[in-house]
Amino acid sequence: MGILGVPNIGKSTFFNALTNSSVPAENFPFCTIDPSEARVAVPDDRFDWLIDHYKPEKVTPAYLTVIDIAGLVRGAANGEGLGNAFLSHVRSVDALFHLCRGFEDPGVTHVDGSVDPVRDLETIHDELLLRDMDWLDKIHQEWKTAVSRVSKNATAADKKKKDDFAVIEKLRDWVNGGNDVRKGEWTNQEIEVINQQYLLTAKPMIYLVNISEHDYLNMHKTPNPWIAKIQAWIDKNHPGDLLIPFSGSFENQLSLFNDTPEDKQTVLDDASEQVGRTVTSALPEIIVRGREALQLHQFFTAGHSEVRAWTIRAQTKAPQAAGVIHTDFERGFIMAEVMKMNDLMQLGSEASVKAAGLYLSKGKDYVVEDQDVIYFKFNVTKKK
Repeated sequence: MGILGVPNIGKSTFFNALTNSSVPAENFPFCTIDPSEARVAVPDDRFDWLIDHYKPEKVTPAYLTVIDIAGLVRGAANGEGLGNAFLSHVRSVDALFHLCRGFEDPGVTHVDGSVDPVRDLETIHDELLLRDMDWLDKIHQEWKTAVSRVSKNATAADKKKKDDFAVIEKLRDWVNGGNDVRKGEWTNQEIEVINQQYLLTAKPMIYLVNISEHDYLNMHKTPNPWIAKIQAWIDKNHPGDLLIPFSGSFENQLSLFNDTPEDKQTVLDDASEQVGRTVTSALPEIIVRGREALQLHQFFTAGHSEVRAWTIRAQTKAPQAAGVIHTDFERGFIMAEVMKMNDLMQLGSEASVKAAGLYLSKGKDYVVEDQDVIYFKFNVTKKK
């Protein structure tokens, strides 16, 4: 996940709080130049249950990699600010946390002179779209020349190039109409071509609004006025996309207690008592939603030696999931013995799950589901 936004809106502060890092977060534009990268464990109550149940010698959770990208300004597609370098960093990530600023603070300057998150959202959207337009125009011109030379007796590869060119034309027309690639309806063949272009507007996006600590703690009494305006903009331009409010300053304070969970909970309890509602950190939801945006699932292997979460793409079948552990598991796959986490937690043990007839034997066509607990059987008798 890349963290995207204009300068001075709290991207590096959010990155530090999310990943327990200490990258510079100063009050001037382009404090971040080279992207910072860190990974954060995915919070999961069911994984915690497995740890408590098996009491393993080793624990390996699932991780989400997060990249703090430099701020983008209007005109970046034409080289303004960090321009092309910035856009290449956006191109290298799989999905985006689009961060915008919803707090007033005279001590924190804004690159455009005033706080207006809707304007900032449009700035980012326009720059990503312009870059995709430029890229597709360039690719279209290159491919048009190549395809014009394809004869009737062309090879299968050349014919495929011609078919793919039709997709590029359709894609270019869609983007030139002011549309994000991720909002189009595409066939599987078209998606294959789209994925080869690494287009910026094809990436899944989650919107995050950074509000003041006071506004975050008192959202139930006086909602931040920008949140409704941002949501209205999303509903109009990108319906279905998720908006999550959080407070960078509050989360940054909480992150100071990451090594002492009891003290962290005390801070949350004190805040809850002061404002009259249960106050929680927004970061766990942000991490989990980021993982969902990447279409990632996880399955578990568990025992006294180790409890481990293994990350796979959604729709992965059992042999390929086994291959994540070791290539021999996939090559010699026999079966997957599967328990559902809900069954295991409800019944309390593997033996009880088996006694209830819920311990399932699955073959090579089984699509692994999120939160499965799996025991793989394999046998490698042939050489690679």
